[in-house]
Amino acid sequence: QVQLVESGGGSVQVGGTLRLSCAASGHPYFNYAMAWFRQVPGKKREAVAGISSSGPTYADSVKGRFTISKDSAKNTLYLEMNSLAPGDTAMYYCAADKDRWVVPLWFSPDQWPSWGQGTQVTVSS
Repeated sequence: QVQLVESGGGSVQVGGTLRLSCAASGHPYFNYAMAWFRQVPGKKREAVAGISSSGPTYADSVKGRFTISKDSAKNTLYLEMNSLAPGDTAMYYCAADKDRWVVPLWFSPDQWPSWGQGTQVTVSS
């Protein structure tokens, strides 16, 4: 499997910006599908954004505020988060499937075989 390490989380005030990174290793190519999920205690893991050979896709709750991107030279996935709100507070995880360029059911955590350990994002008013 692919090894994933997230970073960039932290505490920010409402309306602020954060950029999360997910460094990938263990595979010679970086053209596989990846995604960001988030989870708060007691709730299911929620899809945030995915990226594949078909392009990016977003959960309705983050459209227009978050941007997912990949830097193949650095083997790194990013999530630029703008206009943050308290509802964005969660542990954020990146996910990957090294064997697929597209994951049709990208919003389902069960579709992703590789996960990072997560990075905490806290938005306060």
